[in-house]
Amino acid sequence: MKDKLNVGVLFGGRSVEHEISLKSATNVLKNIDRSVYNVFPIGIDKKGAWHLGMTPDQPFAPTGNVQLNVDPSDPFLLNTDTQEAVRLQVVFPVLHGTDGEDGSVQGLLKILRLPCVGVDVLGASVTMNKVITKHLLEANHIPVAKYLAFRKDQKEEITFQAVKEHLGLPCIAKPANLGSSVGVTKITDESSFKTAIAEGFKYDNLLLIEEFVVGRELECGIIGNEDTRASYAGEVIINPKHAFYTFEAKYVDPEGAKIQVPADLPESTHQEMMAHCVAAFKALQCNDFARADLFYTNDGRVLVNEINAIPGFTDVSMFPSLWAHSGISYPALINQLIAMAMKRSQQAHQQETHFESAFTK
Repeated sequence: MKDKLNVGVLFGGRSVEHEISLKSATNVLKNIDRSVYNVFPIGIDKKGAWHLGMTPDQPFAPTGNVQLNVDPSDPFLLNTDTQEAVRLQVVFPVLHGTDGEDGSVQGLLKILRLPCVGVDVLGASVTMNKVITKHLLEANHIPVAKYLAFRKDQKEEITFQAVKEHLGLPCIAKPANLGSSVGVTKITDESSFKTAIAEGFKYDNLLLIEEFVVGRELECGIIGNEDTRASYAGEVIINPKHAFYTFEAKYVDPEGAKIQVPADLPESTHQEMMAHCVAAFKALQCNDFARADLFYTNDGRVLVNEINAIPGFTDVSMFPSLWAHSGISYPALINQLIAMAMKRSQQAHQQETHFESAFTK
């Protein structure tokens, strides 16, 4: 009988999206096939300390209980409570936002030569940064909404009049390196403009301001590496009582939004969206899986808004629902993601890391 694979599931994190990660991890832990995997839940508290053996529904202890052996030939986690050494064979980060979705954890795991489900360092960092994402999508001729970007040291240079002339009203301001609609403000006048600037820079040093796209909000799931494919699009139907797809509409208000899978669109539009999503996934150097957020405008244009490198796995998340419609169950989806990560890691380890030259003789 084949030995079970030791899988570490990382959740929580030092991020404003900490609670969303807990919800996502709850579903991953509920659906992962424990006949195939030995599962080691690892919670990261809001200060960044690691807690081995807890589950997302448990409160964090005052201090972490993990020491990490950083020798790539034998990386392991030491549980300081039990003195047990845990040797993982693959890590599944179910983290959203800062220190989890931005390349930080991916870099740590890469140094340890531990397979990591999902994006590598580069893909994580560029998809986390909405401004860099826009630049790369434009460079690859993938349609995006009009936008402006400002660093915090340019704060005093941002004028309401210039934003209004370039993007029109209303428009949307958001921190460049956050998700889950945290820090997002709709600008309708000079007063809301000032609020948006203050709110955006509270969370990040880079601010993105985009045109307010009138149309439908859609999402596609993406899976693969050499054989990348996208799902049919699902639609996010927002309750009119919310001005846009806010944090409250996503996670707090049970009637804030509903998802429809697949979206009621012509086949040709689905195919156009899927092609754009695969192109964006490759342009942004993604791996294994992601979710693309798109707009379908009232005049029939498809715009790629952003790529979420670690999409949500909560009860209301689109990504697992999209693949369920394609015939892939939640446990089978997790199996595929882990298998892709293991294969990609094995290929990377075959690359030469030593170069013989006159300097080494």
